[in-house]
Amino acid sequence: MINTNAIYVLWLREVKKFIRAKSRIIGMLGMPLFFLAFLGFGFSSMPVAGMPEVDYITFLIPGIISMGMVFTSMFAGISVLWDRQFGFLKEIMVAPVKRVSIVIGRVLGGVTTSLVQGLMILAIGLLVGLAITSIVGFFLSIVFMALLSATFIGVGLIIASKMRDMQGFQLVVNFLVLPLVFLSGALFPLDNLPEFIRIAAFLNPITYGVDGMRAALIGISTLPILYDFIALIIFSSLTVFLGAYFFEKGENI
Repeated sequence: MINTNAIYVLWLREVKKFIRAKSRIIGMLGMPLFFLAFLGFGFSSMPVAGMPEVDYITFLIPGIISMGMVFTSMFAGISVLWDRQFGFLKEIMVAPVKRVSIVIGRVLGGVTTSLVQGLMILAIGLLVGLAITSIVGFFLSIVFMALLSATFIGVGLIIASKMRDMQGFQLVVNFLVLPLVFLSGALFPLDNLPEFIRIAAFLNPITYGVDGMRAALIGISTLPILYDFIALIIFSSLTVFLGAYFFEKGENI
């Protein structure tokens, strides 16, 4: 049976850690703002292939939000390695609590902190000219942010459950995430890519997060928004399930 108290405590712990780490809040905005400043303003006059009705900054902002959230969500796995190193993980693992509750608490905590980051980048996007099509679209974009975050928190748990070294985890995350971001259409339209690469892009969950957020925020997308939503539901369910499985299996060893 799922223990809601355990879920709440672990969620609250992740949120408090986030709030107290002021440098983390500032640091996690560094890369997204760097890309927004140098790519967005550097290519502001460049037409967007297949989307002549939007400027490049408007096209880019949903991609920057997705990129920042993916990095933050993946690095949520570091907390598992940190807790293992300092003994906290052993303490909660011997508690009379289902391990699925532990995973859910961590996932919800990670989603919450990632949403804060996503909304902060979105607020900056509004200041530089992003025009949201509707209030419904705004709330839909939050749904896509949450699903994308849950997907990559699950991936982070899978990797963290197989590793014991924090430096190695960071290298694996950087090696994995950057190619996925470039292959998602976050920074440039997928129409510019060769056919075989576009096929690979549709196997990438970030593609659906970026496309869904563009559909919600600016009303323009490559795929119908329902397809993006269904794809992210499948990806998030699969990765969180596998993350829980490998987390439990890894801590049993």
